[in-house]
Amino acid sequence: MTNRLWHERAAALNIDGRAFINGSRTWAVSEKQFDNISPIDGRSLGSVARCETADVDLAVAAARTAFEDGRWSGQAPAARKRVLIKFADLVLKHSDELALLETLDMGKPIKYSQSVDVNSASNCLRWYGEAIDKIYDEIAPTASDSLALITREPVGVVAAIVPWNYPMLMASWKIAPALAAGNSVILKPSEKSPLTALRLAEIAIEAGIPAGVFNVVPGYGHEAGAALALHMDVDCIGFTGSTKIGKQILQMAGQSNLKRAWTELGGKSANIVCADCPDLDEAVEAAIGSIYFNQGESCNAPSRLFVEASIKDKFLEKALAMMPDFQPGDPLDEATIMGAIVDATQLKSVMGYIDAGNAEGAKLLHGGQQVKLESGGYYVAPTIFDQVNSSMKIAKEEIFGPVLSVITFTDIQDAIRQANDTPFGLQAAIWTADLSTAIKTARALRAGTVHVNQYDGDDITVPFGGYKQSGNGRDKSLHAFDKYTELKTTWIRIR
Repeated sequence: MTNRLWHERAAALNIDGRAFINGSRTWAVSEKQFDNISPIDGRSLGSVARCETADVDLAVAAARTAFEDGRWSGQAPAARKRVLIKFADLVLKHSDELALLETLDMGKPIKYSQSVDVNSASNCLRWYGEAIDKIYDEIAPTASDSLALITREPVGVVAAIVPWNYPMLMASWKIAPALAAGNSVILKPSEKSPLTALRLAEIAIEAGIPAGVFNVVPGYGHEAGAALALHMDVDCIGFTGSTKIGKQILQMAGQSNLKRAWTELGGKSANIVCADCPDLDEAVEAAIGSIYFNQGESCNAPSRLFVEASIKDKFLEKALAMMPDFQPGDPLDEATIMGAIVDATQLKSVMGYIDAGNAEGAKLLHGGQQVKLESGGYYVAPTIFDQVNSSMKIAKEEIFGPVLSVITFTDIQDAIRQANDTPFGLQAAIWTADLSTAIKTARALRAGTVHVNQYDGDDITVPFGGYKQSGNGRDKSLHAFDKYTELKTTWIRIR
């Protein structure tokens, strides 16, 4: 589709910002709303329901009723499987609409909203649908006078709070395994990007998910999000977002009913490139492509680049040659590969980190400024700082923007030490032709995923999550079922 056609479709789009509770669209009980601003050009996309405690209570009650009467939880696994696979098919059927909503809402390039977000969300729903009737329970090896059954049961009512950077994908990572296991779900999208979540709820009904089983409550974190975390009738909460808010979620879970709380939080991923890197061009392309993908608004972005001293100049020469390809463009142009920062608040935060890098003595090699000012949107040029040390703010804190910090090393053990010298532990990478170095480094790096001679290798079959303050849960893979199911032992005496 051409740039002009995408803009025409955007202009004609009828956006519904009402919440989705118990199978129907509805405004908040208080009738409060908030304005949804597109980062592309700063224009309003319309009003969205500002859900609060009263709305959360309604959604939880609907979810609880649906769970207890078995309209979904009581269905045979094969029946739930058919519905989730149809859900996945319908997501693809509505791919243009969903991609457009995603791009308008958070500014990512339309080509990636289609090829990554929509396709990956559909694949996630399909994969967990297919998995439903392939997970077996267990019989324990007890004595002959007993039979001990170990079975998985849905936890009940699951709350999912997801961030704004991958709204549809993060939602699918939560709702797909939770629904597959037989739970009822309440999804709270970020107030910065609520549109695809609301549309997914309608598509879920079309697929055959019963009313009350999947609800969406848009609103602010300190209102709707806190109400879910504190709710006494929510059995489990899955959260993806900042470490600061993740800690609050855990505290609220403890203050209320000790609900299970699973968090996937921030990152400050280290990308270590040794002098014996087997393909320097590939390493450069991966480093640059990964940090600037999604405008750098990725928790796993390799924002700390450790380069061995003997190859640093050559590496940076190749990296700087790639910068013209990553200049921000119109997100509705299919040629654009870097779009807009999600909103004015995040733009200000990113620019503040760039100012801090300059103030602390890092060498600005490229970027560092806001661009496309005439658009009315929020765009930052791809930025590279050299001569960074690990004590600098830009090397210690998660920026969530297109800012790369280059740190030089001469000893791999020192690079590992610096890479681990962070409260985060989400992802990391090592580039080397030496197999022993690769294995030893991968073992030493305290991160949930370690890449070797590549970055961002990914599949729904592998778990995603981190060590330390990057969180305590795992999305994706069969391991996600551990979050949304209870293990029950049924002990039978044989006479």
